[in-house]
Amino acid sequence: MRLAIDHVTTYHFAGPVRQGLQRLRLSPMNGPGQTVETWDIACDGGTIEASYDDENTDRVTLIAIAPGATAVTIRAHGVIETRDCAGVFGRQTGYLPMWHFERPTALTRAGTGVRALCERLRAEGKVGNDRLATLHALSDRVAEAVAYEPGHTDVATTAEGALAAARGVCQDQAHVFIAAARWLGIPARYVSGYLLIDACEDQDAGHGWAEGFVEGLGWVGFDVANAICPDDRYVRVASGRDYDEAAPVKGMTYTVALGGGARDVERMTIALNVKALESV
Repeated sequence: MRLAIDHVTTYHFAGPVRQGLQRLRLSPMNGPGQTVETWDIACDGGTIEASYDDENTDRVTLIAIAPGATAVTIRAHGVIETRDCAGVFGRQTGYLPMWHFERPTALTRAGTGVRALCERLRAEGKVGNDRLATLHALSDRVAEAVAYEPGHTDVATTAEGALAAARGVCQDQAHVFIAAARWLGIPARYVSGYLLIDACEDQDAGHGWAEGFVEGLGWVGFDVANAICPDDRYVRVASGRDYDEAAPVKGMTYTVALGGGARDVERMTIALNVKALESV
């Protein structure tokens, strides 16, 4: 499948920026399941300063916000050819040891809720030597425990917080999955990217899912929100131990010349279009 993606993010600041830098993980890379035909990133209100591949082999782009800017718009767009690999990404790449993906983060720390979910799986006999079956059972259980309902969580919501609320979005479901998998001794990580949604080309956000490591297969993806392993409708962009490490756009530092103090971003708007193209 060939997918055309046009992703525009605009940050509206509380006042003129004195100094600012943002880190982008918005560039899909060639790999299992996808080939990049074209891709470009442009910035209005800032300047692209550098790009590099990080420890997860994600392409990172740094932009400096123009002094005095009150907004910055970042457009990432291109065409990706995708293939259905039944969710299997394969072997570990990058520079990180596997134990790195067994360690909790602030967003994926297993508390009483996650531990209880894991113990219920054990009691039902769904945790065993077949790691792939365990992860499939875990995905089903997380979907039951955290209903997909936008508007109740944000990027700072933890796995435990989402479980307590019993609702959230794809990011929250992925964090619960990751926290539980790690508690069961299975390396897990977060993946950010895009999803072609039937009859819905225009979207208000990108997508996120989780991966668990299975001996003999490598990394295998689980999209709890859609109860499926990623197929050719998915485009992978970045990965990390949690959303924070794979966030599409993240401000590293900025100051706003209002009252002599630093101020938060006033608001952010996203326009995203994902559509299928005819094969060539």
